[in-house]
Amino acid sequence: MTLTPQTFFIVCPLLFLAGFVDSIGGGGGLISLPAYLIAGLPIHQAIATNKLSSTFGTALAALRFIKNRLVNFRLAVPSVIMAVIGSSLGANLSLRMDEKVMHYILFLVLPVTAFVVLNKNLFHDNEDNPAGINRRTYITAMTAAFIIGIYDGFYGPGTGTFLIIAFTVFAKMNIRSANAHTKVINLTTNLTALTVFLLDGQVLLPLGLAAAVCNMAGNYLGSGLVLTKGTKIVKPIILIVLFLLLLKILGIF
Repeated sequence: MTLTPQTFFIVCPLLFLAGFVDSIGGGGGLISLPAYLIAGLPIHQAIATNKLSSTFGTALAALRFIKNRLVNFRLAVPSVIMAVIGSSLGANLSLRMDEKVMHYILFLVLPVTAFVVLNKNLFHDNEDNPAGINRRTYITAMTAAFIIGIYDGFYGPGTGTFLIIAFTVFAKMNIRSANAHTKVINLTTNLTALTVFLLDGQVLLPLGLAAAVCNMAGNYLGSGLVLTKGTKIVKPIILIVLFLLLLKILGIF
């Protein structure tokens, strides 16, 4: 695909918005991938380029958690290995799937993902539980890293939310620990899928890098603002972007 100034004018502001929204209440992935599709990228290039831009923000968050000693490497290492396997399978499956089929899957997956990400009642904070690990934690983390890793390599939005739900509901981890390990696994799945897409020539590097800068700027600005009602703006913004994507898919604009 030939990149035009219009492509950047559509993608970059939406990626800034995605970072802003993600820093306030999560769900930025529900804006970032549709941004590329709204700009007219073929679905495989959209997923691939989105991996490049999202990797930067995820890397910053993961490094922050590691620096604050919230990551247990005895748990993270085997989970990362499973994440690499899962994400690699998902990305290769995505590349082998016909673009028309991918659009049908998009129609099914987007509403479900939006429901899960926006439904905060699904989250459980086990505050009384220590951050220690046991056999149940290992099994849950490795299984979630593999299965959700396949999803992230194949598609992507909502991966962090799905991992946090898996860790808090099934592994009974507290939110801080779940968040930390989620970022490490999500960074792994992003990097693995990105590598697969790069080798296949699907990543639009200039657009992805520009979008990454905008996304990090949005994250920085959003996290630096004191918004007492900030989470209330997240849902409408996400729904508006998804509605625009629906219009795009239907060929209305």
